[in-house]
Amino acid sequence: MIPGVPDDPVPAPARGRQLTYLGLAGSLTIPGVAFSRLHPDIHDALLALVFGIAVIGAAFLLSWAAEAAQLDISAGLAIAVLAFIAVLPEYAVGLVFALKGGHAVSLHGPACQSAAARMAGDESPCALALANMTGSNRLLIGVGWAMVVFVAWRVYRKRGTRIDGVALERAHSVELGFLTVATLYSLSLPLKRTITLVDAAILIAIFAAYMVRISKAPAEEPDLVGPAALIGTFTTAGRRAAVVALFVVSALVILACAEPFAESLVDTGRRFGINEFLLVQWLAPLASEAPELLVAGLYAYRLNTNAGLGTLVSSKVNQWTLLIGTMPIAFALASGSLHGLPIIARQREELLLTAAQSIFAVATLCSLSLSVREAAFLFGLFWAQFLTGAFAPDHLHGLQLLFFSGVYLVLAARIVFSDRRALPTLVKDGFRTPYAQLADDG
Repeated sequence: MIPGVPDDPVPAPARGRQLTYLGLAGSLTIPGVAFSRLHPDIHDALLALVFGIAVIGAAFLLSWAAEAAQLDISAGLAIAVLAFIAVLPEYAVGLVFALKGGHAVSLHGPACQSAAARMAGDESPCALALANMTGSNRLLIGVGWAMVVFVAWRVYRKRGTRIDGVALERAHSVELGFLTVATLYSLSLPLKRTITLVDAAILIAIFAAYMVRISKAPAEEPDLVGPAALIGTFTTAGRRAAVVALFVVSALVILACAEPFAESLVDTGRRFGINEFLLVQWLAPLASEAPELLVAGLYAYRLNTNAGLGTLVSSKVNQWTLLIGTMPIAFALASGSLHGLPIIARQREELLLTAAQSIFAVATLCSLSLSVREAAFLFGLFWAQFLTGAFAPDHLHGLQLLFFSGVYLVLAARIVFSDRRALPTLVKDGFRTPYAQLADDG
């Protein structure tokens, strides 16, 4: 018997279907890789579509490989690694804009773009780097966390069982503890003119401490689904070889397609008169987050909400620490200086809104549970802000960002005050309680 997969072999129809999924995901990457080498003279929108589909295909392969890798590493570390690998496409796109921003600053100074680009109303690469980061963070919480609750609630209801929400095991206090630290630190970013190398060092240190802490989690059998379950039925040597091959192929696809995907998105916005900031903020993260959201949704459908929500919480830790922390480093390398990644006025408000949403999300999980009502607030506020930002006049854009930031912070304060008695235990479990005790009490 192989831990984490069913006792019986995968039925032939299911095996064929899962092999089809693997082949389909792999085939999605081929046009993008070919276009990245051939540079065909076709419409920017079509290029963005081809490269975006390639990134999605690579992200699916990455997520399946990361799930299968859980059979060979500890449970807590597996969740962290899965979450890290699942957002690799997002890292790639963010770093592309950070590198472009550094190069632009080296050429044009702090404005991060040429005078002609400013006159044309183009967004600077520095602004686009932060746009990708803020969009992906808000999408993960506003859609991903809420989706796990809604899917589980729907499945339980079809079975004749009513639930008020979903719960996390006590061991997930670790992720919540480090996410709280990273989120509180992120509240300082809107007050700064740049995200400096000092900020990068602090955020990466938080991530390193998180990895050290979570690596002490005991091993347990993972719940593999889809192609990952098929890979799990291979022999140990075959499984590891398949996982490594999928990692390498996916990484190469992402390296080949991330930059042309980012460039084609910006060019598409310019050609159609669409704000490239919005395209980068929402379309790029949607492509990179889609596989991760699908995996979390499958976990929720199978009523393994602890794994589904736990993976998304771990992804949020990665986004708030390693993703933000690596961007100033990439910017500094490209600019040939020690200057931080510039934060323009609009980005301060975007960062504030993203941090405020994260504060509210962490507050909802203080009780290690997320109710249907809280999920509805996360989902509803996300879409209310998104639609308001899309249709509000430009002169009201900053005001609506500040308004929704205030709403998130007020709701968070109310929840924290209500659950204040649980906070000392949550902090202790997050940073001090041995994993063996957390697992025993889970």
